[in-house]
Amino acid sequence: MFSRKPYQVWLPILLVCLATVAASGQSFMVQCPTTTITHPSTLHNNNSEPAYVGPTVFTAPSNTTFLRPTSRVNGAIKCQQISGGDGYATMGDGTQTYLFAFGPLSGLADMAAGKPGTQFPDTFNQVYSGPTLQPGDPATTVNNGGTFTYNGAVGLMADLDFNSQIISIRKIGNTVTVRTATAHGLSVGSRITITGVTPTFFNGTFTVATRPSTVTFTYTLTTGANVFGNVANAMVTPLDGHVDPRPIMDIGVLNGNIPAPLMAIDEDDEFFLTLTNVGQIMRPDLFEQHTVHFHGYPNASGFYDGVPDASVAINIGGSFTYYYLAPEAGTYFWHCHITPPEHLQMGMVGQIYVRPRQNRVSGSLYASLQQQQGDPRTKCDTSADILCSNPLPAVNTGATGGGKYAYDDGDGSTAYDVEYPLQIHGFDPNFHFVGMTFNPEGFAEMKDKYFLLNGRSYPDTVTAGPLQTMSADGAMHFSQPLPSIISIPSGGRALLRISDLDVTEYQTLASLGIPMKVIALNARLLRDQAGHNLYYNTNSITMAGGESLDVILDACAVRASNGSCTTPIKSGTYYLYTPNLDHLSNDAENFGGLMTEVRIN
Repeated sequence: MFSRKPYQVWLPILLVCLATVAASGQSFMVQCPTTTITHPSTLHNNNSEPAYVGPTVFTAPSNTTFLRPTSRVNGAIKCQQISGGDGYATMGDGTQTYLFAFGPLSGLADMAAGKPGTQFPDTFNQVYSGPTLQPGDPATTVNNGGTFTYNGAVGLMADLDFNSQIISIRKIGNTVTVRTATAHGLSVGSRITITGVTPTFFNGTFTVATRPSTVTFTYTLTTGANVFGNVANAMVTPLDGHVDPRPIMDIGVLNGNIPAPLMAIDEDDEFFLTLTNVGQIMRPDLFEQHTVHFHGYPNASGFYDGVPDASVAINIGGSFTYYYLAPEAGTYFWHCHITPPEHLQMGMVGQIYVRPRQNRVSGSLYASLQQQQGDPRTKCDTSADILCSNPLPAVNTGATGGGKYAYDDGDGSTAYDVEYPLQIHGFDPNFHFVGMTFNPEGFAEMKDKYFLLNGRSYPDTVTAGPLQTMSADGAMHFSQPLPSIISIPSGGRALLRISDLDVTEYQTLASLGIPMKVIALNARLLRDQAGHNLYYNTNSITMAGGESLDVILDACAVRASNGSCTTPIKSGTYYLYTPNLDHLSNDAENFGGLMTEVRIN
């Protein structure tokens, strides 16, 4: 036994040590910058969307530097954090199904209200200061779910390694001036926490407004008296993405949503999406990596595409922040790209949509679309680009901004009053069952038997508010936050952002009594290169997995030339449903499937 070669003894020990190093190298972080090269806070407040008056002006400071914005900055910064893990959902017949799923780790209050979880930096970069977080979704378990309003990033903590002592603080008007004992290292737009000051209104989370010197900065405070503060124990601490992993695990485990968290940004935004892989508590034998792949979306770089062959995959215990620039309006969707047939079937699918610049125009829509031709990212040269997605309309209708539009149409033809994201999905209950019980998954035999709109089958599709499911941790979770009820004001228009992420089936949706006007396919406005609109009216649409459609339901039978409704469709309840009868049931029994109500009121 003593004649064994040394490497035979030490190699297993070395491998164990390396595995330990790799595991300890994982960490949770979030990123939500308040200023970037593309959106410098010195030129624009990134916590709001600016009006669109023309393309951003870029200038190169020298012949050896990149172009940088110098005026008229468009868009802002938006952020969101999601978890990758597992969860449960409940179907219309009471069946519970196990999920591989994404869940929200920011925007929790908005997600529970059926809204996108995407936030501006001043909302995202907030340290939670409410009651102690309990396991499960805090929007349910804190304060009985009634008063929870937190939309910041779960677990975000101040970086205590960079505390700076405050030696003076005073308020004059709405401006608070802070002086620190040493150089604070902050910049305009940085998020900071102030603690230990009396009166207490000085304390909280704030944004640096100005930075007169390396030891002074100001922030805005609209409450409290003009006064010098007592700073005997006062500190300022920056928020730079450090997190406490405990609340992330408490909230993220078994908190999967179906569909995955909804995202919404505006053209010209920079979007920072952090994926934190919390692991799957029901399958501790699995070391599932996860990614985010924006299907059909024009990524800023292939590095953020989420296909692990050319990008990165996120291990359990790690976080990764994806970066996206939003150059084109439209309805897109996203999913995990690790073993896609399995992870999509198990529920790791969601929707993202991009609002057009046209929403922020106050004058002529035609003129604003002409101005967009000055932006190299969105220029539409019909003589050279046969895939141009936003040519000028053939006729200048004189339409002006001030409304909601699905695309940069230039003629107001995609205007709407209310919008509803509708994600079609289906699942095989047997596949989900064996996915939970350590049995081999039968990919070749996969066949969907439950068919869902926003993660629900009828009649749950018309249940208002989020649906809760008690999971294996004994806590209630908002596993299905998005309702599917479509409410249209009398004579109004509803934009349906429909995406199909079904793995095994084609899906059809029909509308009786209210025509469906299809205006876009796969995030491309239906318009030829001569500027003629190719929209069409129909009473049904059929989609394959991986497709999206933008459809307008118009509750007006006759419209005047100025767009006003002269003959509204009769008020009442209509139905959006599938004529495929085997998709209109729960597992071939009972009612259910792809059906929801359209209510004109």
